[in-house]
Amino acid sequence: MSMQHALFDTVGPRARRRVAIVTVISLIAIAGLLGLAYYQFYASGQLAPSKWRELTQPSTMRYLARALGNTGLAALGAAAIGLPLGLLLAVGRLSHRAWFRWPATAVIEAFRAVPVLLIIYIFMFALPQYGINPDVYWKLVIPIGLCAAATLAEVFRAGVLALPRGQGEAAAAVGMTGPQAFRLVIFPQALRVVIPALVAQAVIVVKDTAFGYVVSYSELMQSGRVLVANTGDLIQTYLVITVIYVIVNIIISRLAQRLDSVLARKRASGGRRFTALIPGRSAIQ
Repeated sequence: MSMQHALFDTVGPRARRRVAIVTVISLIAIAGLLGLAYYQFYASGQLAPSKWRELTQPSTMRYLARALGNTGLAALGAAAIGLPLGLLLAVGRLSHRAWFRWPATAVIEAFRAVPVLLIIYIFMFALPQYGINPDVYWKLVIPIGLCAAATLAEVFRAGVLALPRGQGEAAAAVGMTGPQAFRLVIFPQALRVVIPALVAQAVIVVKDTAFGYVVSYSELMQSGRVLVANTGDLIQTYLVITVIYVIVNIIISRLAQRLDSVLARKRASGGRRFTALIPGRSAIQ
């Protein structure tokens, strides 16, 4: 299953024509809005070279590069928390054991319902009163990671439930235990199904790092606020930061497509090997 098929059904000729018409109209509308924005910026002097000079200085570029690095560190830290915890919660919610399933369900629902900003405030103002006062990095990363884990748990669970039940039965037929079947057969296939959702969540995690201004963590948005305060070039600064975010998200999408291709090749070769192990089945159909 490709990433596109995981998200959309195949459309017919009539639907493709409608999509093409809507796409053309949308592109014309976007081009018109961009042209209007350009005219307004030009008329108000926002495109004057003097307004952009500060952003082209080597010191400013280094400052933004450090901010981008801090954004990346925060996103990676949140992912390091969210991915394994999300997988653990998904396994718990899929478990037949009530003592594992109910706590996992409660944690998932709680962190899906609570905004990230509220959890950041808890780490900033509530926990220090009880002697828990982590570094500003962790005050940002842990709340983002916890909320991401709750969402990823549902993503992983949906991917597992989307697979045919025969996958687990086939694994059991060749003598695999439940954990072995999940690790070697079920989860690799579920992972490929949910790659589009994982990409969307990765983008959300990157954007959530913008809450760094709350804890004074020097990520892109916080650094942009400092630049605006020092230069007064609000539009120019935030346009540059917007472009940086867009580039980062494009890179994430490209990496996900690359991962999807790698998993597709491994699944094709692994599937043939696994089928050969099933009695009465041939690896070549």
